[in-house]
Amino acid sequence: MIKDENMDYLFEAILTLKSVDECYAFFEDLCTPQELKAISQRLHVAKLLTGDCVYNEIVKQTGASTATISRVNKTLNYQAAGGYKIVFDRLKEDKE
Repeated sequence: MIKDENMDYLFEAILTLKSVDECYAFFEDLCTPQELKAISQRLHVAKLLTGDCVYNEIVKQTGASTATISRVNKTLNYQAAGGYKIVFDRLKEDKE
């Protein structure tokens, strides 16, 4: 990722959001519906992959291409910055 002033500003802006409704408002202004669907689909694929779901089942559940699933899997296993793990761990903590 290219770390720069604009990316820092984006992430700082995201961190100011306090509810799911605020996230909807901000991201609907920021992204196209297709961009949001692609991002949410990747997150869903990552969640299923970390739950040991097989590719065919992930395709059925998400509609993601096998290329997308492979890219997410590669990120999880070989290039991970740890972001998915942070999010999944915190979401799990919040449910407990």
